[in-house]
Amino acid sequence: MPNPVPIPDPTHRLQMRKISKRYPGCLANDAIDLSIDPGEIHALLGENGAGKSTLMKIIYGVTQADSGEIIWQGQRVNMRNPGQARSLGIGMVFQHFSLFETLTVAQNIALAMGGAAGTPKQLEPKIREVSQRYGMALEPERLVHSLSIGERQRVEIIRCLMQDIRLLILDEPTSVLTPQEADDLFVTLRRLASEGCSILFISHKLSEVRALCHSATVLRGGRVAGHCVPNECSDQQLARLMVGETAELITDYPKAMGGDVFLNVKGVSWHNPDPFGCSLKAINLEVHGGEIVGIAGVAGNGQDELLALLSGEQRLHHNDADRICFGGQPVAHLRPDARRKLGLAFVPAERLGHGAVPELSLADNALLTAFQHGLVSNGLIQRSKVEALAEEIIHRFGVKTPDTQAPARSLSGGNLQKFILGREILQQPKLLIAAHPTWGVDVGAAATIHRALIALRDGGAAILVISEDLDELFQISDRLGALCSGQMSTLKATADTRLIDVGRWMAGQFDAPQSPAPATV
Repeated sequence: MPNPVPIPDPTHRLQMRKISKRYPGCLANDAIDLSIDPGEIHALLGENGAGKSTLMKIIYGVTQADSGEIIWQGQRVNMRNPGQARSLGIGMVFQHFSLFETLTVAQNIALAMGGAAGTPKQLEPKIREVSQRYGMALEPERLVHSLSIGERQRVEIIRCLMQDIRLLILDEPTSVLTPQEADDLFVTLRRLASEGCSILFISHKLSEVRALCHSATVLRGGRVAGHCVPNECSDQQLARLMVGETAELITDYPKAMGGDVFLNVKGVSWHNPDPFGCSLKAINLEVHGGEIVGIAGVAGNGQDELLALLSGEQRLHHNDADRICFGGQPVAHLRPDARRKLGLAFVPAERLGHGAVPELSLADNALLTAFQHGLVSNGLIQRSKVEALAEEIIHRFGVKTPDTQAPARSLSGGNLQKFILGREILQQPKLLIAAHPTWGVDVGAAATIHRALIALRDGGAAILVISEDLDELFQISDRLGALCSGQMSTLKATADTRLIDVGRWMAGQFDAPQSPAPATV
């Protein structure tokens, strides 16, 4: 006789049974079971490509499963779209916010809730009430572009809480927050859980998962690899559940002193014509050969502007060429290709569209920045050498891909990041500038990237890492600083720096006055 179908457990808020989803050439979810109880903070862990995003989209109605069933509060449901999910009390805050910057907080929330909820003016009292109740104070009349990143995240969460929320899904919620803002968020999440709200928490920051979550489901290769109670596990144990490796994935690297100064930024001020952008104010920065300098900061505080000036995408006038020097040579007026000839390699924050062309093959993407290294002769592309470089990147950096002809857009975020970083490192740069090198990548890919950066440093290269991941910066940086509102803190040896110090710098509380500002460029 066939096995009887189990009766749904009415004590569970959400049950997913044998959920499967296939895409061309990829089984994203393979018979996944997941259950979450009322008041439970449940972590969903896994490396890039493990199937987390697909499963979240199925819960929220963005994607429909090929097979399996969803049971919501004891009733089987067919989650057709996000509107239906929201009507059931399911809210989701995506990693990338979906707010209109030129509208007010109230207008954004009214748009999401639909006309039946009331006009923005009618919603303002409830926005104040809900935001104050959960310790996430917001002014409904403020324009979104005037809010910090942490405040914008509050808008997304309050937008969910304005409904009768029963399950809140958070995708990498602390990746854009200062340590203090992350602590405040955890207070709010614990209060929500105490009131019976279920929370599904996706994060690559294992220390946060251990501190916050009651339980965890680990995905590997589209399947459930195991369950655990996070606070009963070490970071290493969680990491091994995720990637199935025995090698040490979380390492404290020895710190280095560095040699001669290679990158020298002297009093650069730059006015950003974008009304939503950030202007730079008297930036002073030195990076020595053989060291990694880490720059922290909440997004939108001048990181993009500084990266553009260092890479050559934004140039200064010829008269100010010596504001930025590589090995003593003025470069502030030079184009990116000229700076690369002097030893620059660059890993931008945006992988697709900036670090790689989505539609091009991996081989062609390798050519994009490495063409000056013997891949072009007399105007002709040396195809065999391009293929060899792409194959070496794939092999040395463990990039999971069918071959060198796979388009960049077909790779997971972590694998594409490993390819881009490998492409730059194999050019043996004198200076590597990397923006958010492990943003959104799993612990295994992060370990690969960190080892590569340390090896490049130990080979004598100067490395500047700009990241919002403070754990990463403390792990790999030899000296640390932070950006806030276009101003740079002084740099301090990592060994002599506390987490609370960096948090203060990120909030603009610098330890010492900035150097005298030169004329604005």
